[in-house]
Amino acid sequence: MFAKAQLLTRREAAECLRQSVRMVDMLIASGELPAVRIGRSVRIRPSAIEYFISARESRIKVKVNRRAKP
Repeated sequence: MFAKAQLLTRREAAECLRQSVRMVDMLIASGELPAVRIGRSVRIRPSAIEYFISARESRIKVKVNRRAKP
């Protein structure tokens, strides 16, 4: 049924997002990042991280200053 369902720890998820574990905890608590509780452990699916990132992607416009400073 489950073919090697890989779950990440909060620390591993934080590394993937390049954020702190505290930030991951806040995202989980707010419901922005889905997590699974197994006993006393909290685990995050890699697909949840991918969805979290893709849902926040946008086309960022960067303002370019064309005036050269001396």
